[in-house]
Amino acid sequence: MSTVTLPQDLGIESTSELKQQLADQLGLAGELRVDASQVGRIHTAALQVLCAFALARRQNGLVTVFDNASPTFRDAARLLGVLPALGLEATPDTMNSVENAA
Repeated sequence: MSTVTLPQDLGIESTSELKQQLADQLGLAGELRVDASQVGRIHTAALQVLCAFALARRQNGLVTVFDNASPTFRDAARLLGVLPALGLEATPDTMNSVENAA
C-alpha cells in the first residue's frame, strides 16, 4: 500500500503539478491511499484531476482510497457532486445546505 499526501493549497495554479504527481501513481499496483487531511484550499480543476485519476485507476481494477479528507476537501467535493466519484460518503457535516457565497 502506498500513500500520496495532498498539499494544503490545491488552487488552479497547482493543477499541473498535481496531475504530474498523480501520473506517477496511476498504474501503481495495490491500494493507493490519498491523504487529503491537509487540504485547506481546493479549486474545481484540482477536484477534476482527482476524479479523473480515481476513475482511471478504478477502470484498471485498482483501488484508490481518499483518507482523512479535510472539511474543506469534503465540502468542495459535496458542492460539486463528486463525493461518490472519490469514494467518499456524505456525512452530517457535508450535508449542510448553506453554500459559501464567496
